[in-house]
Amino acid sequence: MAKSTIKDEVATTAQLLNKKPKRWAEPPALTEHGPATVLAVVNQKGGVGKTTTTINLGAALAEVGRRVLLVDFDPQGALSVGLGVATHELEASIYHLLMDSGRSLDEVLLKTGIAGMDLIPSDIMLSGAEVGLVNEVAREQTLARVLAPALGEYDVVLIDCQPSLGLLTVNALTAADGVIVPLECEYFALRGVKLLVEIIQKVQERLNPELKIEGILATMYDSRTLHSREVLTRICEAFPDKVFETVIARTVRFPETTVAGEPITTYASSSSGAAAYRRLARELIALGGAR
Repeated sequence: MAKSTIKDEVATTAQLLNKKPKRWAEPPALTEHGPATVLAVVNQKGGVGKTTTTINLGAALAEVGRRVLLVDFDPQGALSVGLGVATHELEASIYHLLMDSGRSLDEVLLKTGIAGMDLIPSDIMLSGAEVGLVNEVAREQTLARVLAPALGEYDVVLIDCQPSLGLLTVNALTAADGVIVPLECEYFALRGVKLLVEIIQKVQERLNPELKIEGILATMYDSRTLHSREVLTRICEAFPDKVFETVIARTVRFPETTVAGEPITTYASSSSGAAAYRRLARELIALGGAR
């Protein structure tokens, strides 16, 4: 069977949404930067493409002139590792910003190999932050306070969340303007979305009334399998106005980029995966989810 193309996958999604596939225009250049739109990349299920999406969407946004800050908010540090950072050698990380008010952002901030894209790294110490924050006043707003000084310097902040709906993820949702939900095209991944939406609604009601779901992103899609197509159909039926047209296909290129420590947009610039994330960046900007 012929290998599917990104054009085929976008067309399939648009068809399920009863829409004609759009041609997202190249976004206009920015004459000034900031204040940033903060987007949390969230799903309580692991292995659905959160980190892959954060890295590659960030790189695609930087390619079109946006200043991007990536925040690794997972104790596993996968985002940091995926950008070539040796997490065991870090002198300071997001943990220190959360727990030590005397730390400045500049002490933690790292430049990446992508022009216009910076990183706040993480390591295993972050796993102790949930316990450390329990007795803090307004503990759900700690990350928002930490990020506030940086918002004027960037156009987009992407927070890569851990696969959990605990205090760290609630912090990310409280700090965010919008949520991107990567969802693997697999049945068990679909089952947890209802719980995630309920948590987002509670944060909207109690902590962050401006929070909204920017979109659900279908990932690891394989148009050759009936299962992938059925799951994608169910996603579109359940969230007809919240599914990105852009679909991220399953490809061996993504694991390779992790080993290489760089985004797919530079590692395999002409690949369908790179094209998909560039299209997602244009779609996100066109829909108002980023500047």
